[in-house]
Amino acid sequence: MHTPVRVLITGCAGFIGSNFVRHLLNVGGVLHIVGLDLLTYAGSLDNLVDLSNPTRFVFQKGSICDAALVSRLLREHQIDTIVHFAAESHVDRSIEGPSAFVNTNVTGTFALVQEARRYWLDERALGSQSVRFHHVSTDEVFGSLTPDAPHSREGDPYLPNSPYAASKAASDHFVRAYHRTFSLPTTMTHCSNNYGPFQHPEKFIPTIIRSALAKKSIPIYGDGSNVRDWLHVHDHCVAIERVITRAESGKTYNIGGKNGWSNNDVATLICKFLDELLPSEAPHDRLLTFVTDRLGHDARYAVCADKIASDLGWQPTFAFEEALRDVVSWYVARMLPATNA
Repeated sequence: MHTPVRVLITGCAGFIGSNFVRHLLNVGGVLHIVGLDLLTYAGSLDNLVDLSNPTRFVFQKGSICDAALVSRLLREHQIDTIVHFAAESHVDRSIEGPSAFVNTNVTGTFALVQEARRYWLDERALGSQSVRFHHVSTDEVFGSLTPDAPHSREGDPYLPNSPYAASKAASDHFVRAYHRTFSLPTTMTHCSNNYGPFQHPEKFIPTIIRSALAKKSIPIYGDGSNVRDWLHVHDHCVAIERVITRAESGKTYNIGGKNGWSNNDVATLICKFLDELLPSEAPHDRLLTFVTDRLGHDARYAVCADKIASDLGWQPTFAFEEALRDVVSWYVARMLPATNA
């Protein structure tokens, strides 16, 4: 068991990071949260407005690659828990410019575990039993699955296919190595595709909504048969909190939504919900357009979440179709004024 008291959340202004900040503030228990984010294209302070208990949250703009800054934050705020979300995560961008992914995902993760080791272990600033480094990873490190292949399990070989997935795999190895070599108290999770509020507009679901509202073609890579397992971001946040607080140091867990859908089917479902919200613009699925497939596009991801269910009692709670309808409404309410401007 681990009780977080003073938490550093990297990537706090991004999609999942900002939702996790909100989750920790709502559930209570944590006295102080420090959010670290460089505020590149993927992060926005707009994702952190209207927080509950905002006095418990402090924002610091900066890079996880800045070891001196990380060191200062750990000591200044007496951080006992690091939750590491910060990452370059857009696969298309990793194809266009892989070096940024190596820098942030690999070098940045190395800086974090190195400074955590120095503060927690070398200086013995806090008891080794009262600290925890949690690393958030992705199902993409396991590579592409065939349609009939079993779900990826913890301990399966890594077979990353994109520069993004390769950089995340490398960061995973550094976290594991620091646990095994230096006894740094770590946990790690691999999640499936997240959906929910505050997601970057370049991602799949917001792109569909944004394109439809602008009355532009909705791009679907290849033939749209690629399958992803969809996990609501709130379910993901609950799972991470449970791993941090209840899992043994050194454990790794998959977090999946048990909810595989093809890109075609998700896009069609979103268009259906848009038709309900904006019937005068229906049918929105007339805008669906197949475009040249992404290089190395993985056919299917799916992770088995039996281990986290049996060890920690976590299960996804959001029904996809109902939750996706709410998510579409959330984005329409925020995007529609902009598209009509």
